[in-house]
Amino acid sequence: MSPVPPDVDLDRVWLGIAARVWERRVSRLELLAGRVLRSPSLARALLTTPSLVWGWVIATVVILAVGATATAETGTPYLALCAPAVAGAGVAYAYGPGVDAAWELSRSMAVSDRMVLLVRALAVFGLNAALGSVASVAASAARPLTLGWLVPMTAVCAVALGAATLSRSANAGVATGLCGWIITVLGGWAANGSMTTAVTSDGLTALYVVCAAAGAAAIWISTRIPGAIT
Repeated sequence: MSPVPPDVDLDRVWLGIAARVWERRVSRLELLAGRVLRSPSLARALLTTPSLVWGWVIATVVILAVGATATAETGTPYLALCAPAVAGAGVAYAYGPGVDAAWELSRSMAVSDRMVLLVRALAVFGLNAALGSVASVAASAARPLTLGWLVPMTAVCAVALGAATLSRSANAGVATGLCGWIITVLGGWAANGSMTTAVTSDGLTALYVVCAAAGAAAIWISTRIPGAIT
């Protein structure tokens, strides 16, 4: 590694980067989040979540809209099959090096990594659950089916985030969550001849609970030491 030229002030460069990321007008949404969370820095971290930017949210809406349309046209709940996968990817990309533009700065805050991760993950999950519910209503989906996809969505999100924090890689988390969900869907299809078994079978609820608990344990272990997510 070549030495830094004597005429380059790295501290000044870093301050410039910090200014570009953090120095902006505080929106009403951020003020509201700051009051709710009782932490302006945590509110800023929440609103810089990679999977809550407008581009990602619009992409999520489009995917769920396509799933809702397919559900309404065919009667097959494709929306219920898409929602857990979309939510799992969003949660895995909520926080981490190489994903979060404010990663280095967020690690210098007084708020712990675990708290930032928890708030961001819950926000992404809540948004996806809300969008999925709206799409289900728009597709005239059966009301019990909403709970049917919320349970596996929770499990997929927990597994994806747990894998992401343990591996220090959002991509690894997404791959783990999606592969697990695809295997579950295909396994149900092979066993019962129906793709919807993964979201309609009560027998899989225990499996989803175990997977969610395992993911939560992985998250807890990987974030038990402040600054452990590196």
